[in-house]
Amino acid sequence: MKELFDFISRRIPLNDEIRDFTQSISKVKEIKKGYKLITEGQYVNKTYFVVDGCLRSYVYDIKGKEHTLQFALKDHWISDYMAIFSKQKSTLIIESISDSTVIEASITEGIDNICEKYPALEFLHRKSLEHYIVNLQKRILDQLQLPALERYKLLLKKYKHIEEYALNYHIASYLGITQQSLSRIRAETRSL
Repeated sequence: MKELFDFISRRIPLNDEIRDFTQSISKVKEIKKGYKLITEGQYVNKTYFVVDGCLRSYVYDIKGKEHTLQFALKDHWISDYMAIFSKQKSTLIIESISDSTVIEASITEGIDNICEKYPALEFLHRKSLEHYIVNLQKRILDQLQLPALERYKLLLKKYKHIEEYALNYHIASYLGITQQSLSRIRAETRSL
């Protein structure tokens, strides 16, 4: 829990009462590579804070092609927020792509209560969601406006250690390109 408390205290003052309540609604989970925390078609009310390792969210299109939407490394949050806030079944799959440690928190039973009880945490939660929305919109615009090489450079900048965790097809599906195109882009960046 120390990593989560450090994350929170870098943003807002954290007292013992908030620590105790946060600990009461959270659970540390060690998960193996390949484990799916969320699967398509389930109801979701949990969010995950990554302490160590790497998770990703992805979806299949109607042709069965996989599309990675997000990676989550240390100090990142990940869930299917569309499913949570619309109270519908998940369309995303959240999978650990390495052995990982996460802190699981319930949205409906925990985070909603803690936000109501501690306004500073509500502010932090809202700011985190705003940050998530901005990043998501930026990612959509980058996909539409930038060539693959530039998207690859942005990926490496945003997720500094992603190549230690993600397989080629994970990265290619995030960028919206083939694995062969990814190999060409990597060769091009090495020659620069």
